[in-house]
Amino acid sequence: MTEDLPEDIRPGPPGPRRERRVYAVLAALLVVLLGTAIATQVKNTDTGDNLDSARPADLLVLLDNLNRREAALRQEITGLERTLEGFEQNGSDAALTEARARLQNLSIQLGTVPATGPGVVLTIDDPLGGVGSEVVLDTIQELRAAGADTMQITGADGTSVRIGVDSWVTGQGGDLTVDDRKLPAPYTVTAIGEGPTLAAALNIPGGVVDTVARRGGTLTVEQLPQVEVLALREIEPRQYARPGN
Repeated sequence: MTEDLPEDIRPGPPGPRRERRVYAVLAALLVVLLGTAIATQVKNTDTGDNLDSARPADLLVLLDNLNRREAALRQEITGLERTLEGFEQNGSDAALTEARARLQNLSIQLGTVPATGPGVVLTIDDPLGGVGSEVVLDTIQELRAAGADTMQITGADGTSVRIGVDSWVTGQGGDLTVDDRKLPAPYTVTAIGEGPTLAAALNIPGGVVDTVARRGGTLTVEQLPQVEVLALREIEPRQYARPGN
């Protein structure tokens, strides 16, 4: 029966070469899964302006879908951690190093570890209370679409929230709620990525900067060679699911 399988996944003797092949398949699956989750999140939130008019049932379905995607990513992290344990026991330094790097990258995307790197710091002032949840959501979308690796948003009281795959924003201008955390204006958004690209995405005509201005606020963008995203997302314990074999 193994003759029908591609050569690179046929059963074979254990060793560094087979471990690398197994890990390559695993890494590819992780990249596809993560990219799909983030791309779908952006697509689903592209109608942020219409969320206020959406039916409660539709919003519940959307939130449930996002929660399921994040749960799937976390399960993939668990699987990768188990693979790392196997590499540590059986050697293969090159594969172990690459697996650790993949795990670190995925953890940054999910917001479970702090991150540092080049990026931008946005300051959103809202003296008239006109910058509502849909504007902040648009800001997050634009940063993601422009290639931001990870980001956090901080309120005037110093409360910071790490933005994750299933993050949500609600509330009126000047008093927003992000992932169940209330954030008073003004807001500071810190994003890690290619500074010029992120800044250009926000400053396009009719983009986020113009939208904030039309609402009576101001959005300033500062590009920095090094920014820190220190807020972390808590991983809720699984109630039923366990890693499979």
